[in-house]
Amino acid sequence: MTVPTGRRERKKAATRQKIADTALRLFLERGYDAVGIRDVATEADVAVTTLFSHFASKEALVFEQDADFEQRLTQAVVDRAPHEPLIPALRHEIQALVRHCTADSAAPIWRMIDESPALRKYEESMRLRHAESLATAIAADPDLSRTATACGTIARFVIDAYSLAREAADPDAAVDEIFPMIEAAWEATRPTPPLPATGDDRDTQG
Repeated sequence: MTVPTGRRERKKAATRQKIADTALRLFLERGYDAVGIRDVATEADVAVTTLFSHFASKEALVFEQDADFEQRLTQAVVDRAPHEPLIPALRHEIQALVRHCTADSAAPIWRMIDESPALRKYEESMRLRHAESLATAIAADPDLSRTATACGTIARFVIDAYSLAREAADPDAAVDEIFPMIEAAWEATRPTPPLPATGDDRDTQG
């Protein structure tokens, strides 16, 4: 996560993290459905309005690194060196994110998410939003020159790769298996250069 530099920003980030940590602890101790927003605010010693200034919903408390995840993916595109291939850069970032999310400490959180229809629905909408942001970043890169449809498709593939690898018995092996397919799909969208005109074509054009 980006470290805030100003005193006010650091204080705000610390409050946000305190709220998120408190919420997660309560959810894991008591169950997600058994804990309300007021419970979290009281335990974190903040006003409910302060909580909502940091998190738009109860579901967002569970996915407190949502914005960081999205930013890391888009930066994998925009921070590439000139002419650095796109797919290896995205593969590197997805692998790092998968390893973070499959650590032993994350297992109880994912069990909680899998058991909650509200959290599963929120995660699905979050994935779609991440895919849209990633597609926008890819489309904005003049060196890539793909159609909007191609950018959107590859972005969806990359986000799905994260989900599939996270749920796999061997996440690293899943990433290794999935990304060559994404690379092939990306290459298939490369614009075809126009064929050189033949003699007959030149005669016709003349």
